[in-house]
Order: sequence, then structure tokens, then C-alpha cells
Amino acid sequence: MPTLNVRNTRLEDIDALVRLQTLVYPSIDAWDRDRVAHQIEVFPEGQFVAFYGNRLVGCASSLVILWDEWAEEHTWDEITASGTFDTHTVEGFTLYGAEVFVSPKLRGKRVGHALYEARRRACKALNLRRIIACGRLPGYHAVAEQMAIEFYARKVLWGDIADPVLSFQLREGFRYCGIMHNYLPDDKESHGHASLIAWINPDYDASQPTKLQLAFAATQETLS
Repeated sequence: MPTLNVRNTRLEDIDALVRLQTLVYPSIDAWDRDRVAHQIEVFPEGQFVAFYGNRLVGCASSLVILWDEWAEEHTWDEITASGTFDTHTVEGFTLYGAEVFVSPKLRGKRVGHALYEARRRACKALNLRRIIACGRLPGYHAVAEQMAIEFYARKVLWGDIADPVLSFQLREGFRYCGIMHNYLPDDKESHGHASLIAWINPDYDASQPTKLQLAFAATQETLS
């Protein structure tokens, strides 16, 4: 029986990762190889892949940001620098979830949970204050003519509607914080909208710098 394992993404994973992304999002352009390699270079601790046996079945990518710079309306392209993660900064206290996708054949096998758990472990290990993400709302297109996106999200919170993404994120302990409009304009299922969600690190120590800040300071001291 194959086992499920999650680890940090490596360069040798990129081709399989891009193939899986193309399978999961056939109507959205997949990342090119150089972009994924740059994400790994910028922030290796925040990139994860899930394997079921020896098969890559999921991916989660993230960066660290100064949330105050992005707390108002923003798009995915803006906050991730079009997926390059050039907006990543060691000065930040927020782990931002840029992408998660799972093989359709492995849905229901807790791959998504394992990837979210890897993010939580990283957030704690780096002494970051929280995880923030903007999740797709793929169930919205079916009822878009009947209700506004904000009401749709409320009905998911109340349990009247099950959304494939937001319902999962709520079960993972994330708080719903509102709607980001035009977050992914090409996402037709969500009509471009996304739900803003947050998870607060219970182990965050505000009296200490983050591990990224400590590592950066040590590097600067070595260079000087």
C-alpha cells in the first residue's frame, strides 16, 4: 500500500509538478519551469510537494510578506509578483499561501490536509505570526445568478452550501475574513473572486525575531 509523504520541493520535482498543475487547471496557463525554480530559490522552506508512493500528487507554494502592505484589495498577480515570489521579504511575519493543488485521482485521501499541515509546521518553525491565503470559490458559478458572492460565502459558513475549497479550509481551522474581488480574473468558476482566510500561529513568540530574520542578520554579519 503506497504511503503519503510531504517534503520541500526540489528542482527534480518541477517537471512532474507542472504536469500535475496542467491536469488540475486545464483552462489556466501552468507555471513554466523557470518560475518554479525561482520560487524554490527565493524561499525553499515554503514550497512543498506531496507524494503518494513515488508519484507526485500535490503541491503547496508560499512566500513571506508584510501583510499590512496587502491587507486591502489585491490580486494574485500583485501579491506574488506574477508567481515569481519577488515580493517575498524576510522582514515579514505572514506566511502567504500562493497555491495548492491536488491530483483529482487522490481527492479524499487527505493530501490537501497533509499540505496544509506542512505549511502550519513551517509557520511555527519560522516563528511567523500567521498564515493568510485567498482561496478559490469554485462552487459559486452554479449559483452566481441567484446570489452575490458575499452571501454565497456566508451560506458556506452557515453550512447551507458546501464549497469544495472554502468548506475544506474551514475544516482546517482557518477563519473566513471576507472576499477579495478580481483576485483571479481568469477563474470563471469563482467569477474572479476569492475568500480571504487566516490561521493564527498559537506558538508565535512576539518577543523574538522570526527565524528568517535571524538567518538574514547572521548572513549580513558574516559579509561585514
